[in-house]
Amino acid sequence: MPKFLLIFLAKFFANHPKQLPLLFTVEAFERFAYYAMRSILVLYMSKFLFLDLGEDATRFSNSLYGWFTGLVYLSPVFGGLIADRLIGKRASVIIGAILMGLGYFTIAMPYVSFFYVALGLIILGNGFFKPNITPMVSELYPDKDTTGKQGGMTIFYMGINLGALFSPLIAGTLGENYGWHWGFIAAGVGMFIALGIFLWGQKTLGHIGRRKPSITATSVTEKRNLTREEKQQMAVIGILSFFVIFFWVAFEQAGSSLTLFADRSVDRMIFGLEFPASWFQSINPLFIVLLGLPMTRLWKWLSDRGKEPSAPMKMTYGLFLASIGFLIMIPAAMLASGGSKVMMLWLIGVYFTHTVGELCLSPIGLATVTELAPKRFVSMMIGVWFVANFAANWLAGQFASLYETMALTTFFWVPVITAGVAGLILLCLVNPLKKWGHGKL
Repeated sequence: MPKFLLIFLAKFFANHPKQLPLLFTVEAFERFAYYAMRSILVLYMSKFLFLDLGEDATRFSNSLYGWFTGLVYLSPVFGGLIADRLIGKRASVIIGAILMGLGYFTIAMPYVSFFYVALGLIILGNGFFKPNITPMVSELYPDKDTTGKQGGMTIFYMGINLGALFSPLIAGTLGENYGWHWGFIAAGVGMFIALGIFLWGQKTLGHIGRRKPSITATSVTEKRNLTREEKQQMAVIGILSFFVIFFWVAFEQAGSSLTLFADRSVDRMIFGLEFPASWFQSINPLFIVLLGLPMTRLWKWLSDRGKEPSAPMKMTYGLFLASIGFLIMIPAAMLASGGSKVMMLWLIGVYFTHTVGELCLSPIGLATVTELAPKRFVSMMIGVWFVANFAANWLAGQFASLYETMALTTFFWVPVITAGVAGLILLCLVNPLKKWGHGKL
């Protein structure tokens, strides 16, 4: 490995536990696989698999996309519960990786029956994987190191987006130019690489993610009823989970309506070559990779001066930025409604704004859940957090299905208003939530 790369990696993970690079790399390959599949899924359904539906192909594809991505985020509730109660986080991660890998290879088979089986395998696999690798990152840090935990979670989140950055470029190119099945096969290969790295690095993890013995003094203690403080902290998780729905409904248009807008209404020619519509989904993770560390350092700089915003306030910023992002789409939609092809800069502006909002909301929210949840319920509460993503992805898919029938400007005004109003309401709740957080926000 080149010396400059070693120096960069050393600085990148400086002041963080030695196990973080392993979990970072596993998550990068797992997310490569998922976003490789997701980047071409709607295009595959609407342009190939469901062509026999005629004009209804796009509407049905968007609706099914919403159900699928929604269930991907609902299944972690059950996966987290099984891990907490029965098999532990490590075994859950391994089972989930195997199921998802099989799902990606199965979806490469161009038959509707195999397609639905594949979606089921991916949903189940994500349910085991997703709620259990995230709290393993949290376990790397001391309980009271809130800023360090948020910083580690943001770096981990950059691993997610590093994988998501390259996956549309690879899967989109293979799928759109050489055959859809090659894009899905690339996803399967990425998933099994993630599994191999995790199995190889288990010794490095030590006790992280191991299931505790069932009969110990600690386990007896953990069966006690929740205290009033713990109940209030779990209520905070529930309230914040509700508000992030409005962010993700807007944000998740990236894989559906914004991809269709890019395909139909954007001038994608660069130096005589056409920029594939699926590649636009690499813009957000590129911005995450570029902005992740600066945002982490910003929060640390503010923390050192006693000026760091609370987690609910950061998430309020995220909602406002989601609203502003779609406000940018209004003039672009006006131009496109007149039959004009718009510049790519409009979509790039949306993705930049949404990315800053995502960094204010998503890794902060994950760190907050692991901070507030009682230790014996961490994986389950991560699953509850993903229920918000389930609701958001389902709603996003149903909303995207209106793309064909609703005026473009009206369509894009909806997330401007819903995310903006949600941000205003959460702003009013920041102080009560901080009180219920009992010093952990």
